[in-house]
Amino acid sequence: MKNKDIVFRDSISLKGPSIWTYPPCIETWIDIGELEDYPSDKIPGLYERLEAWLPGLIEHRCNYDVRGGFLQRLKEGTWTGHILEHVVLELMTLAGLPDGFGRTRETTTRGVYKLVVSNFHEECTRLALELGRELLLAAIKDEPFDITEAIKPLRRKVDRKYLGPSTAAIVNAAEARKIPHIRLLDDGNLVQLGYGAAMRRIWTAETDSTSAIAETISRDKDLTKELISSVGVPVPEGREVESAEDAVEAAEDIGFPVVVKPTDGNHGRGVFIDLTTPDDVRKAYAIAVEEGSSVLVERSIQGIEHRLLVIGGKLIAANRSDLITVTGDGKSTVLELIESQVNTDPRRGNTELHPLSIIRIDTAAQMELDRQKLTPDSVPAAGREVLIQRNANHAFDCTDEVHPDTAAIASLAARVVGLDIAGIDLVCQDIAKPLLAQAGAIVEVNAGPSLLMHIKPGVGKPRPVGQAIVDNLFATNQSGRIPLVGVTGTHGKTAVARLIAHLLYLSGAYTGLACSDGLFQNRRQVQKTDAANWSAGRRLLLNRAVEAAVIENGAEVILGQGLAYDRCSVGVITNIASDDEDLSRWDVQPTGGEYYTTPRSIYRTQVDVVLPSGHAVLNASDPLVADFAELCDGEVIFFTADPSCLKLAEHFAAGKRGVTVSDGRIILRTGGDEIRLCRLGDVPLIGKAKKAEDIANVLAAVAAGWALGLTQEVISTGVKTFGLDLPEPEALLPIQAKKPLRAALQK
Repeated sequence: MKNKDIVFRDSISLKGPSIWTYPPCIETWIDIGELEDYPSDKIPGLYERLEAWLPGLIEHRCNYDVRGGFLQRLKEGTWTGHILEHVVLELMTLAGLPDGFGRTRETTTRGVYKLVVSNFHEECTRLALELGRELLLAAIKDEPFDITEAIKPLRRKVDRKYLGPSTAAIVNAAEARKIPHIRLLDDGNLVQLGYGAAMRRIWTAETDSTSAIAETISRDKDLTKELISSVGVPVPEGREVESAEDAVEAAEDIGFPVVVKPTDGNHGRGVFIDLTTPDDVRKAYAIAVEEGSSVLVERSIQGIEHRLLVIGGKLIAANRSDLITVTGDGKSTVLELIESQVNTDPRRGNTELHPLSIIRIDTAAQMELDRQKLTPDSVPAAGREVLIQRNANHAFDCTDEVHPDTAAIASLAARVVGLDIAGIDLVCQDIAKPLLAQAGAIVEVNAGPSLLMHIKPGVGKPRPVGQAIVDNLFATNQSGRIPLVGVTGTHGKTAVARLIAHLLYLSGAYTGLACSDGLFQNRRQVQKTDAANWSAGRRLLLNRAVEAAVIENGAEVILGQGLAYDRCSVGVITNIASDDEDLSRWDVQPTGGEYYTTPRSIYRTQVDVVLPSGHAVLNASDPLVADFAELCDGEVIFFTADPSCLKLAEHFAAGKRGVTVSDGRIILRTGGDEIRLCRLGDVPLIGKAKKAEDIANVLAAVAAGWALGLTQEVISTGVKTFGLDLPEPEALLPIQAKKPLRAALQK
């Protein structure tokens, strides 16, 4: 088997919906060469090696749709490309990525396959492909392979490049509500939820509603205390200090025990609690001053530290900390006890996927040991309990225990600081009792709090914090979407897209258009080069000014880039004339079912992404296009210049909508009811020649306008003025004509 190889011929990054799936994916053309003659059942030991190296393959259902389905295929005999697909998906799962999508399809060249896998992050996916190839070849050739070591670079890559758990929780919650998202940084947590004018933005646990002033206040712990105490929120007595001796003086004035912490620190760094001697205060000051710009000394509140998450003024989750201790056995050092009793907990780790951190002997822990007259190398007596860490060990969910009065105080503190999302740190003996009754106090109000402790608590049930943030950003009736029209087909799509954009502009919506003629914002052309591509479409969706968008997509965009949007309000297919397009690069075949790329598999993509509340606008006179009606999740509006079209007649008989011509007029018809719009001769785009293709283009645009809910006045005026050099075509409209669409856009 030494001559067997897998060669990556080409790779296509599909950044949006494509012929394969809705989310982004990478299509890799692989050449398995001689392995085409060696399905898995012909390679001795392959099944056993893959099952041993990747035990998670048991969860891959494959086309049998049962647990262990893929392993069954592997035992019966399947080809290398299909095996590589599942190996790559499993490696991605082991690295911490979500469950992904995979497909492997043959091409017309023997031994060459299109391998498609989900693309959560391009660098991560490409590394997984390379690693999967190495692993599979080792399994085929019966060579050793250390999966534990091999996966480490991929895990590190995922940790650096993929969304953090807090951001991912919010994004997943948005997806559950069908709100689209766009990641704005390649390796950061800045994410846009929604499109255009309907967008909101998040950055980890901060949103575009998080005030810069509020965030600045939260960083200044002394100022935060002053503000929230002014409205009756209980806070610990204390003040800012300027030196170690000043800290000691403040501690003596307040009375021991005290807390020493940076005024603008975070994540519990430099925070020391229950200090009982001047010497402890001096040591703590020296460390705290390095973590912030100044130091605060406060009365130590007796009790347990809690973190309460407030979103939109409501308590959403609460978590309780606990002391980190080890128990001596008379044989092991403190360091050894930490490793054996604490760090062996599977919930602890160095990544954001772990709810608890690995415990190290840092300066704070060293101080705790000093107070107990111990060192990291000390051997505590059997049964002796040694305190390692007092704070920042939030692991225990206690949301259901929080007393309503305490929840109200936490909400008040967040509102006073001005934060839409706040992590409230408070100390009390019992979170189930009123805060004031037990002399508890709020010690910090934090902006951008970590959500992981609530998403994945060490003990207790996870809380839907991502959902709470999304619900706070978007009202129940909001989807984060704007009216969006996708236009595809072999011919006429540019003219149709431009006319639709003109109709939307006349309706009063600030309209973005990406088409072959360039990039437009309302009537202003901002790019003169071809903009019928993914990047130009994405530019429109990133623009807060855009209230409606029209995006042209040719076959090459669908095959080589993917759509710029996840779903659309209206999807238009003008026609399919495959003989007029050279798509040989993608091995497009006239027929071939699911195993080959066909014109039908390309253009149906535009229909597949139509929202259930949306419309597909289809050419009834083109059999390939008309047949897409059965695939649409929304309503279908047919258009054709042939009023005798059988498909159109059947459509009308079913009481459905269509656009055609009769007696030289454009007709909008629903079942037996019709609206006579305007004469063909009044439409400049049609002209005197009245070419069939020009008429069809106008009808397609009219149907799209009708689907969008535009008024008859807007549609009629739009088709009559498109192509004319009028300074203000909207001036021809009655004032009331714009109102219905404006209301629709605001839904």
